[in-house]
Amino acid sequence: MVRLSMYASGKYSSRGPALIPRMKTKHRIYYITLFSVVLLGLIATGMFQFWPHSIESTADWGLDRRSVHDAPLVRLPVSNPIPERGDLSCRMHTCFDVYRCGYNPKNRIKVYIYPLQRFVDEVGVPISSTGLSREYNDLLSAISDSEFYTDDVTRACLFVPSIDVLNQNSLRIRETAQALAMLPRWDKGMNHLLFNMLPGGPPDYNTALDVPRDRALLAGGGFSTWTYRQGYDVSIPVYSPLSADVELPERQPGPRRFFILSSQTAIHREYRAELERLKEENGEALLLLDKCSNLSQGAASARKRCYKGQVFDYPQILQESSFCVVLRGARLGQATLSDVLQAGCVPVILADSYILPFSEVLDWKRASVVIPEEKLPEMYTILKSIPHRQVEEMQRQARWFWDAYFSSMKAIGMTTLQIINDRIYPYAARTYEQWNNPPLVKWSSVNSPLFLPLIPPRSPGFTAVVLTYDRIESLFRVITEISKVPSLAKLLVVWNNQNKSPPEDSLWPKIAVPLKVVRTKENKLSNRFFPYDEIETEAVLAIDDDIIMLTSDELQFGYEVWREFSDRLVGYPGRLHLWDHEMGKWKYESEWTNEVSMVLTGAAFYHKYFNYLYTYKMPGDIKNWVDAHMNCEDIAMNFLVANITGKAPIKVTPRKKFKCPECTAIDGLSLDQTHMVERYVLHRACSSPSNSRNDRSASTSLRRCSAPCP
Repeated sequence: MVRLSMYASGKYSSRGPALIPRMKTKHRIYYITLFSVVLLGLIATGMFQFWPHSIESTADWGLDRRSVHDAPLVRLPVSNPIPERGDLSCRMHTCFDVYRCGYNPKNRIKVYIYPLQRFVDEVGVPISSTGLSREYNDLLSAISDSEFYTDDVTRACLFVPSIDVLNQNSLRIRETAQALAMLPRWDKGMNHLLFNMLPGGPPDYNTALDVPRDRALLAGGGFSTWTYRQGYDVSIPVYSPLSADVELPERQPGPRRFFILSSQTAIHREYRAELERLKEENGEALLLLDKCSNLSQGAASARKRCYKGQVFDYPQILQESSFCVVLRGARLGQATLSDVLQAGCVPVILADSYILPFSEVLDWKRASVVIPEEKLPEMYTILKSIPHRQVEEMQRQARWFWDAYFSSMKAIGMTTLQIINDRIYPYAARTYEQWNNPPLVKWSSVNSPLFLPLIPPRSPGFTAVVLTYDRIESLFRVITEISKVPSLAKLLVVWNNQNKSPPEDSLWPKIAVPLKVVRTKENKLSNRFFPYDEIETEAVLAIDDDIIMLTSDELQFGYEVWREFSDRLVGYPGRLHLWDHEMGKWKYESEWTNEVSMVLTGAAFYHKYFNYLYTYKMPGDIKNWVDAHMNCEDIAMNFLVANITGKAPIKVTPRKKFKCPECTAIDGLSLDQTHMVERYVLHRACSSPSNSRNDRSASTSLRRCSAPCP
């Protein structure tokens, strides 16, 4: 071996093996240059071929880059086809091709805006007397600046014409319909969206756009129950130009100078006569305004209202009233509604069959009072019966509705597109709370388990949340056993003792997954259900610090069961509540039986979404009762999940009977003599006799529990 080593050493020089001939310098430069050119070519080809579709035309839609006068002129022959009148039977599953939208990680539709064109008839007369209005320009510009927009027509799910049909009064009906039919992707209006705020015309004033439009969706500002295609069309507000010209500072809710105010000028004489009669009966509580006859017509007079020679600034005067009347005019939709909401005045809407704006997602009962037109004589009595606190909440909600959904053409357009987006991607749709509650709580970090996701959660496995006080030895045994579960992603210890610090880091068990200790500010049982930021998994295992009898394979099996039923509570110890016919009241059973109506959260899997609901949406009286008595948080969670999902929990049976002979703690909450009594009392207070089946959804029970539990 020594001789071989020496021989090899002799055949190598400092320039490499002597057996390999040296390449001439000019040949080496040639090959290096050739290799570099080929490599750069491959890189450039790959970037061009596989780069995302963002290599598109940079000429986004917008009047900033293109003037209406520079748009190409298109002549409409008289013989051009006319679309059919809107199909009243259209629904999303019959007249909309959802397959155009496809699946994308952002769950967002793509909207294409047709290029600007000037349509004229054979003799050169435009199809519209106003061209492109400022409002429609603002709308299209907002769409083009949004995340919905695409300028690649092949990727579009929804098509928006650049033909302005906001105001039917300015349109030539036949020619406008012909222009729509000429659009390259019209296809009988499939997946096309038209915006119209002022439909119909004299003398009948139809409540939907009269322009024949085939199967196109209509975002309309004056729908009635006869013309509105529920789940297909979108009811939008009539935009008020004053929104852009007049800024009203938000006013704190509370009593106002006037109780009822009417500010509309062109209302039917019968309605005005009835309002004048109410004015005579109730005096200064009602202010009845009309247009000012002594002022010249113009923009200035539109911002004034008068009553017997007194001149008031409009819409500022609306802020001086608790309730503001919104009566139907020639059209059902009135811009007055937007002005009233901006003023924080509760609208009193008297327009039979009117489809309120965005009523598909907005809860108008929280921001308005809707009264049948025949009940106008009783309006004052009806409004007087509303509690002051509720009036203040409605004033606050009315202003928030305006800020979020009515304040600009951009707000109206984005809300419309979001509603359509929610229909196409229902699993990613906004919730009732997100549409109707001011954004005090960030829900973006959690997904609802009530719809199956198309993509896996951010972090697989589950997070174990252990609520503890000071049982260190038992806690460490629980941590050690849980750490053996293959699907454990993180272990979170909620330290509920404010008078004692948790053990030092060196004393905690050494485990393979992250272990985080969270110290609470108050000793409350509800802390176990708080939506901690450290919980990144969808699945949560709530477990007590003395549950040491469950093995790692039993916990793993429970997690696998939860994965198949992610919208339910999946737990081990079961309990039963049932109606005792002899006693005439609810009974709580902790003994082992063959019937189960709930599982205890001392060892249970659930979706972290329910942490948010428990913390932010649970009726406050229930949480206060639980924290005051240090009991029944598991009962409250069972009622919450059952009420939301309408589904019973799932019990997983361990190998051993779920008893705790190893538990020697004498200070446990469940060992208190009053523990079972309180649980029995809470069940009796929070249950309804009408629900006597063991698989009840507990919706009635949860409503009963919103009252203070004894």
